[in-house]
Amino acid sequence: MSGLLLDTCAVIWIAQGDPLREPAASELPEACERGIPLLVSPITAWEVGMLVAKGRMALALDPDLWFQRFCDLPGVTLAAMPPTVLVASTTLPDQPPGDAADRILIATARASGYVLVTRDEKILDYGARGHVQVLVC
Repeated sequence: MSGLLLDTCAVIWIAQGDPLREPAASELPEACERGIPLLVSPITAWEVGMLVAKGRMALALDPDLWFQRFCDLPGVTLAAMPPTVLVASTTLPDQPPGDAADRILIATARASGYVLVTRDEKILDYGARGHVQVLVC
């Protein structure tokens, strides 16, 4: 495994100190101990910004600063989001989730061999069909 890519919901829960579900609750600390990076996509910054803008999430900090502070945590790395990943998100096999951010996260995980850490049922179902590696959080 080359890394664990955190879905936006996982980033928010970790940042707020909310407990994650198993198996991610055990896997994430073990991965950090083994030097496996926790990755965050730039699309998560956009999603957090949108949640704040729509009044669905309140932050004590500007969303940009909040995101940067999360990325500065030990073991956290910003995932690359090159144009090839963006294009790949438009041509995922089978019937991927319709949400554009979810598709970008899936394409990022597929392109780099990451395991996508999520609780999103549509992504988990897509993973169960063999299209992306997933870890329930």
